[in-house]
Amino acid sequence: MQNQPEELNVTDTSSITPVPIGLDDGYAYTKVALADGRMVAIPSRARVGAAAVTWVHQGQRRIFEYETEEIRYSVGDVDGAPTHFEGYPASGLNRAIVQHALQKGGLPGHSVHAVSGLPVSTFYRKNGKQRRKPIEQKRNSLKLPVTPIGDQLPAGIAFHEVIPEALAAWYDSVIVEQNGEALLDESRLSVPVAIVDIGGRTTDYVVVKGQGILHGSSGFLQCGMLDVKQIVANGIQERFDLESLGEQFTAHAMEFKVVRLHGKDYDVGALVESAKRQVVERIRDETRRQLGLGVELDRILFVGGGTVALAEHISNWFPHQAIAEHPAFANARGMLKYLRYVCEASDAA
Repeated sequence: MQNQPEELNVTDTSSITPVPIGLDDGYAYTKVALADGRMVAIPSRARVGAAAVTWVHQGQRRIFEYETEEIRYSVGDVDGAPTHFEGYPASGLNRAIVQHALQKGGLPGHSVHAVSGLPVSTFYRKNGKQRRKPIEQKRNSLKLPVTPIGDQLPAGIAFHEVIPEALAAWYDSVIVEQNGEALLDESRLSVPVAIVDIGGRTTDYVVVKGQGILHGSSGFLQCGMLDVKQIVANGIQERFDLESLGEQFTAHAMEFKVVRLHGKDYDVGALVESAKRQVVERIRDETRRQLGLGVELDRILFVGGGTVALAEHISNWFPHQAIAEHPAFANARGMLKYLRYVCEASDAA
């Protein structure tokens, strides 16, 4: 796939025995879409090293350990190491988080066929050619074994394909599943559409027309929900004169707009909203630069976890815009549909 999406031809998947999944392993959250309709999401939160926690009741365990390439990782309720670095998609940190998501999805002991994604800027060069090195690195990385520490069986990824993340949401939009069959929505397939994918680290723009990606109208902005998180963390540290701040503490503050210090709650709602507005302003300006007024587009579709968090701030940018159903899972659903209906059966054998 270079300058256009894979030609859409539905394939028979009845002979596939491994579990097919769509895997959107983002910098902020990792999402898994399964063929039975289940959708699983976990924070992309892990760090190197053992948990160093003894659980009084194993049923209350909230930190899990995994080992890959002889390095142990703790995943779950830990102050996670930053994921927004260039090598994250092919890192052991990523593999440990993905394995934890597969465990949460009920897949221990299963062989898995997966399609995941990379940001558009990582997948394509500006001239539309694929960046082969990062694609191959990610494709091969998730096939490496990851061993859960404890009684759980590992989930093994036997087949793994990589596609551009925002393009996955386009597949989700044009492939419609009915009664176990895949149908193409011709009304969406034939018209130009823009996908705006607001993620953790980046906001991606993909314009598709006639099943071709228009690279001159597509691009990205190095800005997403992790920027909101950093602004909130900086603001809390400044307001309360704190030298350091745990990642989970910041995440809790963003979700509940309250921080608890020395046994007392403090409202930080205004700080969270201010951080959102700052990031929204950057995204809106870049969206105008990329898409203009969108007059030649039939539809502008907003997807990604950032779309959920910023929904009230982006609701009226275009008269013909729409927010995908469960937008945080649009890419994962599209990746699953790509695997089940677009990939050649021989590719996933």
